[in-house]
Amino acid sequence: MTTTFDDILEEAGKFGRCQKRIFALLCMVSMPWAGVYVGIVFQGFTPTHWCRDPEVDQRSRECGWSAADARRLTSPLVNTSGLMEHSSCEQHQVDWNVTGLTCHSLDLDLSSSPRTGCKHGWEYDYEGRRSFVTEFDLVCADAWQVDLFQATLNIGFLIGSIAIGYLADRFGRKSSFLMASLLNGVAGILVAVAPNYLALLILRLLYGFGVKSGWVAGYVLITEIVGVEYRRTVGVVYQMFFSVGILLLPLLAYFITDWRWLQVVITVPYILFLSYYWFIPESPRWLLSQNRKAAAVEITEAMAKENQQTLSKKIESLSDDNAESLTASFMDLIRTPKMRKHTFILSFNWFTSAVVYQGLIMRLGILEGNVYVDFLISGLVEFPAAFLILFTIERIGRRLPFATANFVAGVSCFATAFIPDSVLWLKTLVACVGRLGITMTFEMVVFVNTELYPTFVRNLGVSVCSTLCDVGGIVAPFLLYRLAVIWLELPLIIFGSLAFVAGGLVLMLPETRGVPLPDTIEDIEFPERAKQRAAAAATQHQQQQMQNLLPCDDLCSNKDPATV
Repeated sequence: MTTTFDDILEEAGKFGRCQKRIFALLCMVSMPWAGVYVGIVFQGFTPTHWCRDPEVDQRSRECGWSAADARRLTSPLVNTSGLMEHSSCEQHQVDWNVTGLTCHSLDLDLSSSPRTGCKHGWEYDYEGRRSFVTEFDLVCADAWQVDLFQATLNIGFLIGSIAIGYLADRFGRKSSFLMASLLNGVAGILVAVAPNYLALLILRLLYGFGVKSGWVAGYVLITEIVGVEYRRTVGVVYQMFFSVGILLLPLLAYFITDWRWLQVVITVPYILFLSYYWFIPESPRWLLSQNRKAAAVEITEAMAKENQQTLSKKIESLSDDNAESLTASFMDLIRTPKMRKHTFILSFNWFTSAVVYQGLIMRLGILEGNVYVDFLISGLVEFPAAFLILFTIERIGRRLPFATANFVAGVSCFATAFIPDSVLWLKTLVACVGRLGITMTFEMVVFVNTELYPTFVRNLGVSVCSTLCDVGGIVAPFLLYRLAVIWLELPLIIFGSLAFVAGGLVLMLPETRGVPLPDTIEDIEFPERAKQRAAAAATQHQQQQMQNLLPCDDLCSNKDPATV
């Protein structure tokens, strides 16, 4: 009789001291990812700007004019969302040799003068911060390139999501994690010294590829070395440390005001992660799948020793519990009606979670107010999400909290859009509730996805559906920044609509609380049969336990008389 790794974990410890140590180390991986994912709020900060006029600039220094005085002479008034403001992208076309520019020219009426685009670049009200936007002049007609900066990162995430499945299976979880960390360290530092915008995009793409690959490899590794009943909690807490990174980011950005140095600080942890070579093991499950039983046994014995447990001789028959698994294909995800429905609904929820979550965070960078405080407050509200999930999923189920979180996010987005700025405290509070809702949604879709696919296609199903998360990340910056030009609150209307649709679709999914993980597509299409088999298996198990508890006399009466 063969022994699976789950059987050995019963003896070695399902979540002992060894797994807790490895888990604590890998949780650190989620923290710098927050800086990579939403660092654009600070690194891509677009300050108040206006066209530079060399002659006005020179006269301003001579006469001691303020920036507002110089802007008044340079930029015409334009109607912006019903308010008259000085233009950021046009300037008065004035021949100062004819008009005359003196220290007493501040009262000149230039409203009837012709207008033209910025010919000599821009002046910026830096507010003490330097971003790649100001360095590369990504404003006005080139403002869309800021969107592309974030979209390129998500394209890297997308490629990393697709590639990590092959890389982790081919080279191992630990090796893939270390290779990704090395790539992150090199690419991250090169991003910080990028000489031009094109180089910045290429390096940002590589950075995204490595960051997502390394994070997923760490997630897979930790979930493979703990007992089945601990995987969900471990997965949720692993993601929760992303929120810790969200809290640290504004503190770092407050003290590190240059985007290049902030990039260096965000990258340093990935260089330190290379030291994990000496502190984390390879996944024994992966080693077994590669027929490297001796190495798997050695690591498992070391885990048991650290957990102060003793292994029985069952480890000698340790084998790969997935050795005879079926080969999965994309068609398995869409061939049958319920599998097709699950794939569509889960993919849409991955997409919506990414668009709304990333959009709400990046929106903080275009609002008036203290971006550091707003970012910190919105990050704090993410923490209750993990605890609400762990509290509700075993008491209420998966479907209702999942759908409710989407609806809460949707309602909050709509309400925030229409609450006047004069009631800023209420607007901020409602927006924070929306962040809480979409954070719950983002964290729940991960494990609900695993529960709605049969064993042999589960990894493929999660990989395919989660690619829509990265597609959402590519779309989010364009939705936010381009629509906000039309009306600042318009992106919230789109986000709210997406969240409402996603919540309604979730209600069409089956409840999975207390339901055994499906093994075949038949279990998905005909769940009643799966329940009957599970009930029969449970009954058989109970009967076996009762038989083991029978008195010795009863057992002996069934023996061959010759043996008594």
